[in-house]
Amino acid sequence: MALLLAGLFTFSAPAMALKDPTRPPGFDNAPAKAAPRTSLALQSILVGNGRKVAVINGEPRAEGQAFGDIRVRRILRDRVEVLDHGRLRTLYLEPLPQVRRTQ
Repeated sequence: MALLLAGLFTFSAPAMALKDPTRPPGFDNAPAKAAPRTSLALQSILVGNGRKVAVINGEPRAEGQAFGDIRVRRILRDRVEVLDHGRLRTLYLEPLPQVRRTQ
């Protein structure tokens, strides 16, 4: 009986070592860790006379300007597009709080 089990494991071991030919190359490798998203706060947008400036995290930034791994791609009237570690992100202005009048 032991001889039969030893023979069974001997013949099944090479079958377990075969790789699936339909898997893409590098599938067994560990997935790459995504770059952490940088915390960005858009505080204001200034547009006028051919100049566009966005205040991000308290610092004025122009189109095309880079800081760290962030590059300002485009400044529009209501939003700013940035590339964060090569990924496109859109920053929006926070809505102003509503103030109610009491009478």
